[in-house]
Amino acid sequence: MDQRAKYVELTAEKRTVLGKQVKQLRRQGWVPGVMYGHGFDPMPLQFEARGLRQVLSQTGGSQLIRIKVKGQKQPERALVREVQREPIRGTLLHVDFYRVMMTERLTAEVPLELVGESPVVEQKEGILLHGLSTVEVECLPGNLVDAIEVDLSDLTEVDQALHVRDLAVPAGMEILTDPDEMIVRVVPLEAREEIEVEEVVSAAEEVKVITEATVGGEG
Repeated sequence: MDQRAKYVELTAEKRTVLGKQVKQLRRQGWVPGVMYGHGFDPMPLQFEARGLRQVLSQTGGSQLIRIKVKGQKQPERALVREVQREPIRGTLLHVDFYRVMMTERLTAEVPLELVGESPVVEQKEGILLHGLSTVEVECLPGNLVDAIEVDLSDLTEVDQALHVRDLAVPAGMEILTDPDEMIVRVVPLEAREEIEVEEVVSAAEEVKVITEATVGGEG
């Protein structure tokens, strides 16, 4: 299956409002942002909030975006580097884009997509224990992919695992993540209770720490 990243298009305008005055931009339905890159002076931009939300919902850190800046003849190609949101409502506050050169290698985080099903899990002889969900890669922008597939049908025995070294690496791409990092493992059904107990204990410890910090901070 061809997972090569497809272009998504986004429109923008050059931004002259800077600093604390960007609050006014947000009230008018714009989201401030910036685009920067190797050998490229940072360019303050502003994006229509609705269009930006739609694009961000479709893309990840490995999705190439074609940004059409008003007043420029040629669109820019970029990757999302950072998105800032209001912590409670999730309102977009600011977005950073990294401008790419199609002839220059770059690094990006690519999601791992689990496909197929493990025979032992299907037969209820084991359960899946998940590890990594993304890997760091290096390649030319044109060789980026939306995701790298992980075939679970290769897991035919309990205690068998798939690691980064087992991935089918797309052409022109180098994986920088430690090859010994685990992606997924089949563990015995009995391990489910142990995992659930560990999660409950961990959650309880977090609550205790937060409570103690709150009490300690009073007065």
